[in-house]
Amino acid sequence: MARDKYISVKSGVSGFSFANLGLFTGFADGIYNAVYSLVLMEIFMNSAVVGVYVGIYAAFCMIVGLFANELFRRYSKVRVFYFSMLMLAICYAMMSFSIRPSTFIILDYTTGIAITLVGVLIPLFMSDFSGKIGMARLNSRYHLWMNVGALFAPMIAVAIANQYDNRAAFFASALIYFAGWGVFKYFRIVQQDKKIKPVDPRKTAKSLWKNAIAFFRHPGMPRAYAVNFGYYSLRAMRYLYVPIVVIENGFSKDVLGWVLTLGIIPYLILSEMMARLVRRYGKKKWLVAGFVSFAIFSALATFVTGYPLLAIFVMWQISGALMESVHDLLFFDGTKKAEQTKYYGIFRTSVNLPNIIAPMLGAACIAAFGGTSAVWGVTAVIGALAAMIVVAKK
Repeated sequence: MARDKYISVKSGVSGFSFANLGLFTGFADGIYNAVYSLVLMEIFMNSAVVGVYVGIYAAFCMIVGLFANELFRRYSKVRVFYFSMLMLAICYAMMSFSIRPSTFIILDYTTGIAITLVGVLIPLFMSDFSGKIGMARLNSRYHLWMNVGALFAPMIAVAIANQYDNRAAFFASALIYFAGWGVFKYFRIVQQDKKIKPVDPRKTAKSLWKNAIAFFRHPGMPRAYAVNFGYYSLRAMRYLYVPIVVIENGFSKDVLGWVLTLGIIPYLILSEMMARLVRRYGKKKWLVAGFVSFAIFSALATFVTGYPLLAIFVMWQISGALMESVHDLLFFDGTKKAEQTKYYGIFRTSVNLPNIIAPMLGAACIAAFGGTSAVWGVTAVIGALAAMIVVAKK
């Protein structure tokens, strides 16, 4: 696929401009994630069922990600991004009301389409406008702003939930996404429109299959995919089950807010530092350190309770911070810019697929062992396996 053409853009817009959008996505998603699993617990009343639901939801998002490349073949990335950000603002606002569970689920899946496309597009915009900056620096800046936004998000989410109810916090996410949409509009990007061609499902499916095969035959891409899969598996389990385990251990929502907030601090401290450390020592050492330490903390979390468990939930965020700005560099460093839009949709399924498999494994562990803390055995195994893949010679 030919590289997209930008007709005009506001003076001064660079890859950093798009990295700065992380402030809005991090803030909005931080509020959403703080209460999301609690809302699902209100609906399904069982943590294992919550895991199954999240797995099915992630499968849907993965399908959206697979077809993202086909969508970009027909519509400009700018147009898709405008629509996706606006969809998130509208749907999150609607989800904040006390609506029926069926309506909530429909809106949840609708936002799944939008959040998947936003997650695909921001890194592609960063790459398109990276110039001589490099994706390592842009990734660090993007994750720094995401973490700045996420720092205050849990406490705000908890305050709104205590004052009203858990779902009410989604309205704050809606306002933040609307603000992000306004900032992107301020960039005044005009992109060449594409001729809309009739969709042939058979040709689309064939093109998708050929693209997937080409991706996994590309040197280095299977490893890049596996490493990203490992990182997002740990992230998915952490976001889904930490709030549930904290509440099940008898702690209040206020304590949960502090645990989530303190967990952001390692990311803030290490975000910019990691860009320099990666340039000096390379990516692999930090990936191995992150995966191995996360596996050790997870093993401890399977039997530790009370305040020591809360300390683990905060401490293992250091492991995540070591990997955050480097987990996808194997993809960007291993592909040419002209290939990235073509392959990124396939690579991006390594973000969604963990949300299918990891929660399902977690649900199986809960069913087998009878306690939610059993899920940390899954993250311990995933962390150890991912570290082995990083250091493997092939």
